[in-house]
Amino acid sequence: MIEPLSHSPFSGSTFKEEIDGDTLHEECGVFGILGHDDASALTALGLHALQHRGQEAAGIVSFDGKRFHQERHMGLVGDHYTDPATLARLPGSIAIGHTRYSTTGEVAMRNVQPLFAELEEGGISIAHNGNFTNGLTLRRQIIATGAICQSTSDTEVVLHLIARSRHSSTADRFIDAIRQMEGGYSMLAMTRTKLIAARDPIGIRPLVMGELDGKPIFCSETCALDIIGAKFVRDVENGEVIICEIQPDGSITIDARKPSKPQPERLCLFEYVYFARPDSVVGGRNVYTTRKNMGMNLAKEAPLEADVVVPVPDGGTPAALGFAQASGIPFEYGIIRNHYVGRTFIEPTQQIRAFGVKLKHSANRAMIEGKRVVLVDDSIVRGTTSVKIVQMIREAGAKEVHIRVASPMIFHPDFYGIDTPDADKLLANQYADVDAMAKFIGADSLAFLSIDGLYRAVGGENRNHARPQFTDHYFTGDYPTRLLDQNGEAMGSKISMLASNG
Repeated sequence: MIEPLSHSPFSGSTFKEEIDGDTLHEECGVFGILGHDDASALTALGLHALQHRGQEAAGIVSFDGKRFHQERHMGLVGDHYTDPATLARLPGSIAIGHTRYSTTGEVAMRNVQPLFAELEEGGISIAHNGNFTNGLTLRRQIIATGAICQSTSDTEVVLHLIARSRHSSTADRFIDAIRQMEGGYSMLAMTRTKLIAARDPIGIRPLVMGELDGKPIFCSETCALDIIGAKFVRDVENGEVIICEIQPDGSITIDARKPSKPQPERLCLFEYVYFARPDSVVGGRNVYTTRKNMGMNLAKEAPLEADVVVPVPDGGTPAALGFAQASGIPFEYGIIRNHYVGRTFIEPTQQIRAFGVKLKHSANRAMIEGKRVVLVDDSIVRGTTSVKIVQMIREAGAKEVHIRVASPMIFHPDFYGIDTPDADKLLANQYADVDAMAKFIGADSLAFLSIDGLYRAVGGENRNHARPQFTDHYFTGDYPTRLLDQNGEAMGSKISMLASNG
């Protein structure tokens, strides 16, 4: 049970947790291009567009026709890959890149992707977004047979499976390896002549195909295509493996292999709620539009009398616009976000700690004072940030503070590439009802979007309970795959290991 407000809800937490801890973190973004003279520079730009998917570390691997080159760095893409000297160390016309986030897992250079290995047929480099739900199980099995693992990333397991495959071509070895993996993933692999893209059987994690100057590109979101002026070709289908290869004459062949027994696609709903950039198109749907729809549906489901709709920036902004339009209540920027808060803080004094959330958010008093305020947020995880924001809005003179959340309550942890707290740390599991949650947060009222309201916002129809159209287990408990690694694993240790994977 979280302590009442008279005590700090953050007692014992680190300053980093206070600033960053009450959000969900998506593990990774991937980008790859084949046959382009500016492969590494374009990959760096693509990763820059995917920075929101991971801010912990980034890596690029290239091949120049003779040897592979690798640059991996902790920190932001812009901190390292804008340097011409760095890009000069990544020559060649083939490149893949990866940007990574890990909060509870180990932050170490050895886990920064892409990972590279030398095989009998030549070098191979792989990068992936998501998590394997049988990664730990397979890892134990290969270690038991004498394998040496140098990282705590389950991506390394795929390299071992590729090395052990009996198939002759690297493409067939890769397919053989990923067919043994379970969970949610988008994966890129690179050899001396090939760029290979693969997506999990039900398409939990997104992956798109584009082209620039006739050269194929794969990346996590369409916004990475936009930044380099590339054309969107199509989504990589769930369960599909696409092999692009440079031929001896310089031409590029594309071999798309689809599963013999395809399953219905079930994209992760959190891509729409939170993770994807608003200007991206995921699964054929503009993310910004889906978020506005969430706000509109929320206004219909949880109406109230108020003077102003204020988004919790930046995630809540499109939903707040939709809420304002549907309710007729004016929209205002009542909270201003400081975009220049770094992620690496020196542990400050208690006096500075007391500022808490104000490092990231400041109340715009002129829009709040004396008014009944509706705060619209995209999601609530632990509720600790909400406590501070409500307090800040009240201190700015708000007459009433109501919270409306543009997604359902989160009850269950994720095992497909989202870094989630343990189930007992999620706000929804700590209180008997919404009123008790509102009391803890300090709001006059609290309401969440229904699961059907979310489904209608994204897909246009209610949830099909017999065959759900999206991956939604964090709201419903309906996990779309088996969770093999859970057998014999304590929840806490499992998450801490998996969160380091990417």
